[in-house]
Amino acid sequence: MIKHLAIEIRTIMNVLLIYPQYPDSFWSYKYALRFISKKAALPPLGLITVSAMLPATWQKKLIDMNVTSLLIKDIQWADFVFISAMYIQRDSVKKIIDECVKQGTKMVAGGPLFTQDYLDYPQIDHFILNEAEITLPMFLNDLGEGKPQKVYKTKEFPQISSTPVPDFHLLSINKYATMNLQISRGCPFSCEFCEITSLFGHKVRLKSTQQILAELEQLYALNWRGAIFIVDDNFIGNKKVIKYELLPAIREWMKKRKYPFTFNTEASIDLADDEELIRLMADTGFNSVFIGIETPEENSLIECNKVQNKNRDLIQSVKIIQQGGLQVSGGFIVGFDSDSPSVFQRQIDFIQQSGIVAAMVGLLNAPKSTRLYKRLEAENRITIDATGNNTDLSMNFIPKMDVNELVNGYKKVIQDIYAVKPYYKRIRQLLMNYNPGFKKPEKFNFNFLNAFFKSILIIGLRHKGRSHYWKLLIWTLFRRPALVTEALTFSIYGYHYRKVFGISG
Repeated sequence: MIKHLAIEIRTIMNVLLIYPQYPDSFWSYKYALRFISKKAALPPLGLITVSAMLPATWQKKLIDMNVTSLLIKDIQWADFVFISAMYIQRDSVKKIIDECVKQGTKMVAGGPLFTQDYLDYPQIDHFILNEAEITLPMFLNDLGEGKPQKVYKTKEFPQISSTPVPDFHLLSINKYATMNLQISRGCPFSCEFCEITSLFGHKVRLKSTQQILAELEQLYALNWRGAIFIVDDNFIGNKKVIKYELLPAIREWMKKRKYPFTFNTEASIDLADDEELIRLMADTGFNSVFIGIETPEENSLIECNKVQNKNRDLIQSVKIIQQGGLQVSGGFIVGFDSDSPSVFQRQIDFIQQSGIVAAMVGLLNAPKSTRLYKRLEAENRITIDATGNNTDLSMNFIPKMDVNELVNGYKKVIQDIYAVKPYYKRIRQLLMNYNPGFKKPEKFNFNFLNAFFKSILIIGLRHKGRSHYWKLLIWTLFRRPALVTEALTFSIYGYHYRKVFGISG
């Protein structure tokens, strides 16, 4: 259908695709990126996927404001400005809209921010909401007939087996630390606070193995070498296809090309129940996985319907994954109605014992379209819109716990896990647990060398916690010499986390 439309619409259009700027946050890695001379962690995958669905005759230019400046002449060049954004980018979105209005350039917008809040942006000319595989062809068809509508939305969830290879060639590829791709959409679980199922449904829809290999081949042809983040909200949502079809094919592809990439992704904790799958992921080139742990409090897990985390030894599950060859980063939440004041120390103890170095701890918020939002709205507890920023100390509802006690407890968690001494202790805990198994031969890497010398200068000589930096490197060289790259990487991440959270030591 998309290809057919590309033939039908013959008018040449100049399209400027703009990705708004992120503020500093846990995941921005702004301060860590400076060590490897990169501008942004990840490129705008959704926007370059939409670009690939546009007519081939259209002229397209991408401005990712996280890596390059948006100039007025770019907006003046465009017949249409396409904007995709998330909640956390709202301030930057407003500036883009104001400039487009000033220049009289038509705007087309989509992505999570606009799908849920499009009524807040009357200046936008056209909204392509929900999933573009359905709504973008509707817009293009009406545009070709000269009668484009204001809003295009759908309640359907498309198959993604015809989604084209993203326009990776539009990227300034060397300005990013990591590339990304998507294998599936949807999640079989139904956590109360999560908006994924409202956006993408419970049924896990996958691209074909051939599609994924084509995307890898495109990145390889563009001379990308390094990390690729698979953005699926639950990589193992359809375990059978992943385990028996996709991973064996990727592993063979990687072997033939001498392992040009490493992979990381997101998955549910029940990954720990399949040690064969964990090892297969590690052998394919995966080295880490993000898991939503949320809380060690069983009552809070029951409250938020985190069924996959209930009735299990979460620390042991994390260790199984680490020992199988995957580092674990994790998401944690405080502020559930069931939380008692003891939750803060329990979170600290869990994170330290688990060896989860990158622990994203946030105050509970209720995004729109979640069951949590609807429940709290019915209880008249919603106060403001969620910001989408996990480091700004905001909540968008009235919690059961005293607000001051909750915020102060949260601050204590952050201080206690990211202060220099406990942070470096946690790195050693991970390195003791972690058994990478397959590890591709190390090649000379200028970025690593650059990062190493910068880390010596900034962390090893100037930072007041420099003794811990040197102790870790020496400990690693004697105890786990094969993991010295990981030790250096986590030292740099720690520098970023302390900057973001304002922790001096």
